[in-house]
Parts: sequence; C-alpha cells; structure tokens
Amino acid sequence: MSERIKVGVAGVGAMGKNHARVLASLEGAELTAIYDLDQARAQELASQYHAKAVSTLEELTSLTDAVAVAVPTVAHRSVAGHLLEHGRHVLVEKPLSDSLKEAQELVALADAKKLVLQVGHIERFNPVMRQLEERIKLPRFIEATRLSPFPNRSMDVGVVLDIMIHDLEIILHLVRSPVVSVDTVGMPVLTRREDIANARIRFENGCVANVTASRVSDKKMRKIQVFHLEGYISLDYQEQTGHIYRRDGMSIAREEVLVEKEEPLKLELAAFLQAVREGSQPKVTGQQGTDALHLAIRITEDIAKATAALRP
Repeated sequence: MSERIKVGVAGVGAMGKNHARVLASLEGAELTAIYDLDQARAQELASQYHAKAVSTLEELTSLTDAVAVAVPTVAHRSVAGHLLEHGRHVLVEKPLSDSLKEAQELVALADAKKLVLQVGHIERFNPVMRQLEERIKLPRFIEATRLSPFPNRSMDVGVVLDIMIHDLEIILHLVRSPVVSVDTVGMPVLTRREDIANARIRFENGCVANVTASRVSDKKMRKIQVFHLEGYISLDYQEQTGHIYRRDGMSIAREEVLVEKEEPLKLELAAFLQAVREGSQPKVTGQQGTDALHLAIRITEDIAKATAALRP
C-alpha cells in the first residue's frame, strides 16, 4: 500500500478531535471522513480538515481504509465491529471495551479478517517509555500514580477503566508474568462509579506493583517509578522527563534521562498507519488491550463489591 491511506475518525469528542487533527497532518494519510452523532460537530471538524462529514457507519466505511474509533466506550463493540466486518483496519481508543467478552469478540474478528486492530494505549508511545523498555529487564517493584481533576467526560466508566488502565497495560508489558493476587481499595466521589482507586498487584515472578488513580484531584500527575536490582528509574509522562538512580558505593547516584520529546498521539497514529501499510502486528495489539481490560475489570469489580458491603 504505497499511496496515501484513506483514514477516518469515528467520534470527535475530547479525544477524537485530536485524532482528526493529527491524522490530517500525517504524511502518508488522507483524512477522508468524520463520523459523529453530533452532525454539527462532525461538519465543523470536516470543514477544518477538508474531509467529509458522514452520518452513517456505512458511508464512513465506504470512504476509508482505516479508522480511529473514539466513540464512548459502550459503543466500541458496535462501531469497531462494523468496521472490521467490512474489512477496515481499526485503532480503538482505550479501553478496548467495557466488557471482556466484547473485547475478545473484536480480537477474534480482526484475526479472522487479517486486519490491524490496535488499542489506543497512548502512553506506550510516550518517548519516556523507551527508557523503561531498554533499561529495565526484570522489574521488582513498580509505583505508578495518575491523578487528574474531574474531566466531565468518560462518565460511562470509572477511574480504573478511564485512566488507571494506562498504567495497568504498561505494567503488564514490563513485567510479563501472570498476576497471582490483587488487593484493591476505591470509592465513588462525584459519580456512581469509583473516582479514586488503588491496586496492589503481585506477580508470579515476585514483582509487586502499586497503582493509584484519581480523577478528583486538584492537579494532574502521571508518574511511574520502576525499581530493579541495580537501582530505579523515575519518569514523568506529562513532562516527558525522568531520572535514573543507581548504587554508587554506599550512595545513590542520580542521572538525568535524555528524552527526545514528541506528541505521543502523533507517534501512536503513525505506528498504526505503518502497521496498516505493512500488514504487520501493531505495537499495542487487541490481545494486549484485552489483557489490560481483564485486570482493570477485576479491580473494578473488587472495588464495587467492597463499596456495596459498606452501604447500609
């Protein structure tokens, strides 16, 4: 596939409008169609990027080779499923679904059709991730913290499926060992689902991860610390900065991490188009997205049970 790939966006809300912006700027891509239930919003974005606003999935399918799906999570199965059924490559925003069964169905459908199904775990494309992938071979303890003010979006899921799942997917990618136990705590604050959550995850190989997420914080924070036998790495996803700490005799030496900063969404979408063009496996596969979803749902269900037990 040497000519420009015809791409579309399904859903142009908070995240989808950024997909449209980046896809319109990528070399090798031609943004041809934008679909949203809000026709005025679709038309506004389509006019801005010289694409066509469409009102049906059938029309979106007819105008595209590949589509970024950024509709609400509850609609991922129906929208992405339609596109895959009709032979279109798909990038689906995380989480892949709010149902493990539906996520597995999407993976099976993409496999059967031999199509690219990439899941939008954007932090895997953050330039700081390379430091972890290259330097940490056997993590022993991971501390991940992700805080944000209340977003007034993603109200169909709790904080675990909304933002903690980013860190869960990264941790599974780094540790590569079965989960043996999970201890959780969390509670609703502004919604009927959990708005703050913590999970302590123990893996078969002995690694332990402590993950905290909140969408009712007064500030934004996206940080991870990964400890191994030689020291640890502390990274800030938001600032794309970090430091390496290692033993130096009886003291700890600190070294700044050199990061070539870039917009993660641009890297993510470029990688998606490359996988489409080459027919190769995407960097974040449907199965990896499903594995992260499986762990996230386990945490969510544990929190829901504990919360229900506390209610009179």
